Amino acid sequence: NYFERADIISTVEFNHTGELLATGDKGGRVVIFQREPESKSEPFSQGEYNVYSTFQSHEPEFDYLKSLEIEEKINKIRWLPQQNAAHFLLSTNDKTIKLWKVSERDKRPEGYNLKDEEGHIKDMSTVTSLQVPVLMPMDLMVEVSPRRVFANAHTYHVNSISVNSDYETYMSADDLRINLWHLDITDRSFNIVDIKPTNMEDLTEVITAAEFHPHHCNLFVYSSSKGTLRLCDMREAALCDKHSKLFEEPEDPSARSFFSEIISSVSDVKFSHSGRYLLTRDYLTAKVWDLNMESKPLETYQVHDYLRSKLCSLYENDCIFDKFECAWNGSDSVIMTGAYNNFFRMFDRNTKRDVTLEASRESSKPRAVLKPRRVCAAGGKRRKDDISVDSLDFTKKILHTAWHPTENIIAIAATNNLYIFQDKLNSELH
Repeated sequence: NYFERADIISTVEFNHTGELLATGDKGGRVVIFQREPESKSEPFSQGEYNVYSTFQSHEPEFDYLKSLEIEEKINKIRWLPQQNAAHFLLSTNDKTIKLWKVSERDKRPEGYNLKDEEGHIKDMSTVTSLQVPVLMPMDLMVEVSPRRVFANAHTYHVNSISVNSDYETYMSADDLRINLWHLDITDRSFNIVDIKPTNMEDLTEVITAAEFHPHHCNLFVYSSSKGTLRLCDMREAALCDKHSKLFEEPEDPSARSFFSEIISSVSDVKFSHSGRYLLTRDYLTAKVWDLNMESKPLETYQVHDYLRSKLCSLYENDCIFDKFECAWNGSDSVIMTGAYNNFFRMFDRNTKRDVTLEASRESSKPRAVLKPRRVCAAGGKRRKDDISVDSLDFTKKILHTAWHPTENIIAIAATNNLYIFQDKLNSELH
């Protein structure tokens, strides 16, 4: 069903204060939610996000030169830090990045000398006196307008956009190239990484994700389908094909299998808020890397190790190619990532405790406390309430998650539903 497909959420992103939350979907729409202020009569109402604005960001297009359909699906949304009363965000589909301005209007000008109330020009001979136009209050309107369109710079599908800490530039990455843009200039960008081989038959890896360092505007990282991370410094050269650091875990020869390369592909990379660590996600694990140690990850967390015995069937139904995202909490002490059966996982880096929670209509009545879930591996001992690995629903997957920048509020996209959980009076999330 087209309508169902169009409603599938494809990206989730909090703004820098956490007051706004944007989602993009496969139908090219962006929905912005705004957090309600806390009222004295309802002390628990804060944290509720209500729809603030909805707009069509991208439309389906057709590339006549290549005879290719360009779908409208929103791949990524990134907010710019707020500089004035308006908010700005970047949204991208496979080819075109757009800068949107989101602003509020609660007054309208009245009392023009040369126009009547409907906006028609008056007959000059009827104007006998001059009046000063005034601003009159009106119902709040949220206006969304496109300010820039950054097009025609990507031959391959855009998988990442990242705003630089200088707030003037941003980068966009596709399978083989990364471009650097100035937010005010749409007709040119600078290519800063190009891994396209002269002969495409020699292609061995693609870029899967890229992000700028949160504090140093010259540093960025990109991940590859071979499981490696490359940290690049734009001060070294204009074209950053030679990395400054290469983060790669040596492969255990005894664990090698037909699926090793596929499951080692990094689907997401995120700098910690401090800028000291990198969080990556591959098919079965989440890893934390220290920027000062390239040889191996600092921490490795098994997200769903019980799927190791199922890789064959996951390959056959294409689930093995699913791209799960990952997120840090505001203090970099807890990480979160999604799994199947509408489960999502959290790992506390200090206590080493982890929890599996479920985002579903049954388990998430308002104010209900989420119960931890357990998956029992094939052939393992089952306890009460355990779920057998054979009964997991692989069509229900949580690929996109976001964590509020300062509070324990998380947003989870489960197909066409958005769940927002908060840790208000207890620490159930941990």
